[in-house]
Amino acid sequence: MEYKTLGKTGIQVSGLCFGTMSFGGVADEEASAAMFHRRRELGVNFFDTANVYNEGRSEEILGRLMAGQPR
Repeated sequence: MEYKTLGKTGIQVSGLCFGTMSFGGVADEEASAAMFHRRRELGVNFFDTANVYNEGRSEEILGRLMAGQPR
């Protein structure tokens, strides 16, 4: 995976971003977790989300996955 520096922060983000609009919608928590973990295996650390994706469920699911917490 190619990484880029985020502005002057020194934080490295993957050149690819994975959108999470399906999390909590067409992708239930199990499917969301599978997609998240596979992307992390591939080196993706840049995820797109918004509080309007499935009424905020996308952000809730992504937050738990990033924190390593169960449902």
